[in-house]
Amino acid sequence: MISFLEILFRKYFPKRIKNHNTLISKFNGKNGIEIGGPSNIFTKKGFLPIYPVINNLDGCNFSANTVWEGSISEGATYTYGNKIGHQYISDGNNLSMIPNEKYDFILSCHSLEHFANPIKAIVEWKRVLKNDGYILLILPHKDKTFDHRRQVTSLEHLISDFENDTLETDTTHIEDVLTYHDLTLDPAKIDLAELTARTADNYNNRCLHHHVFNTPLVVKIGNYLNFKICDVSHFNPFHIVVLLQKTNNKVDNSTYIDPSNSIYHNPAFPSDKLM
Repeated sequence: MISFLEILFRKYFPKRIKNHNTLISKFNGKNGIEIGGPSNIFTKKGFLPIYPVINNLDGCNFSANTVWEGSISEGATYTYGNKIGHQYISDGNNLSMIPNEKYDFILSCHSLEHFANPIKAIVEWKRVLKNDGYILLILPHKDKTFDHRRQVTSLEHLISDFENDTLETDTTHIEDVLTYHDLTLDPAKIDLAELTARTADNYNNRCLHHHVFNTPLVVKIGNYLNFKICDVSHFNPFHIVVLLQKTNNKVDNSTYIDPSNSIYHNPAFPSDKLM
């Protein structure tokens, strides 16, 4: 049990990811967009407080009413910390209203797993990102979430979805979810009947984790899309944190592709060792 003193201490000294100063420095004074936010992780009390240092942040959510944000409206309504940016209402893989290379950075915190076609989404994010700009991906590691019984999605599967232009109405993974979803770890505290109903209505609520991620898969995606992989980290209990940089130069991600890299030998995430 967490003691009162620890709660009080963390109120003034929140836990941070180990390399937070290095990561935050990439966003200082810059302009970006967040897909599926805002996120408490990026606030001054979060483990990666990016909001306080940036110049401006827009947001993109798939609907004017979501499970996470409630009712929202398009326009100058995107509230992050004590600041306001522009809220877009659109699927995160369709930013056609935004010109090429508009932003210095893109944030995606626990949103990519909700896309039926995640590579399509990242390709679109890359389009609106300036050269040398950054994408920060935070994803749930399947080993410590309600997905732990499911198999990690293969890169080949994601590429196939991209090449076949899989739509967000896709139902391919529903049976897998209903069979292997660990209800005891679902924060919504629902039963199987409620999970079944929620999953059947996924296009409207987007609660489904279409794909299941571990650290090697996220690294492989970044490498496949020719990003420079700048950093790969973990934060308890289940966060994978990956910083990618868009570049016109030839990239060498061999350090992160190497299965002997220590990032793949965290005992908390045993599936990483099977890359």
